[in-house]
Amino acid sequence: LCQWVPAWVPLPAAPARRSGPLVVIVPALNEAANLPRTLAAVPRGAVTDLRVVVVDDGSTDGTSEVARSHGADVVARHERNRGLGAALRTGLSIARDLDCRAAVYVDADGEYDPAGIPALVEPIERDGFDYVLGSRYRGSRVNQRLSRNLANRPFTVALSVAAGRRITDGQTGFRAFSRRAVDAAEIIHDYNYAQVLTLDLSRKRMRMAEVPVCWRPREHGTSFIRAEYLWRVPAGIVRQLLRA
Repeated sequence: LCQWVPAWVPLPAAPARRSGPLVVIVPALNEAANLPRTLAAVPRGAVTDLRVVVVDDGSTDGTSEVARSHGADVVARHERNRGLGAALRTGLSIARDLDCRAAVYVDADGEYDPAGIPALVEPIERDGFDYVLGSRYRGSRVNQRLSRNLANRPFTVALSVAAGRRITDGQTGFRAFSRRAVDAAEIIHDYNYAQVLTLDLSRKRMRMAEVPVCWRPREHGTSFIRAEYLWRVPAGIVRQLLRA
């Protein structure tokens, strides 16, 4: 684990890239009911050259068709459900192909307000950060279940210790990436991405920041998180930590 010691010293700030689109990546699994609200809230008028990429991870409810009819610029579809980590990996690959200047990830379920995208990208464009987490615990959480809150805490503490950086919301579904981070990012866990991606970018000495965001419960459907999350996520963290 001594390989992680240099990760605690971030790289020097890189100049923000000014050319290329800002790519908003929206992985979705059976989110046809929530996508219209999420896509309508993307602040196209507030951001220059913004492209929305929806990754349909094997949905059976017409998610791809809804994405196209509500303004997605690119819709990629997995023929079978591969997992959230795999969906974000596809989205980041498309962002590279589009020669993005930066990228934003936002959940499709409407729990995070895409109107916060400019604030999430600001530390990248103004201060040279690479990886920005939208923190519910620095912002607001409306009616978050106590069980979800209690489950988030130990995962976030463990992630902070492993990454050597103070993190308040390790499981957030709202994140931004500089072009340097887009190019560097590797996601080795198909089921989920949250902790392994943060550890990957921390190990690569990406400059990390947090900004407050607002969270509200989804209006339709249910989260992918089940009891298996409690063992699959720690297994993914250990695998990332032991990675050569």
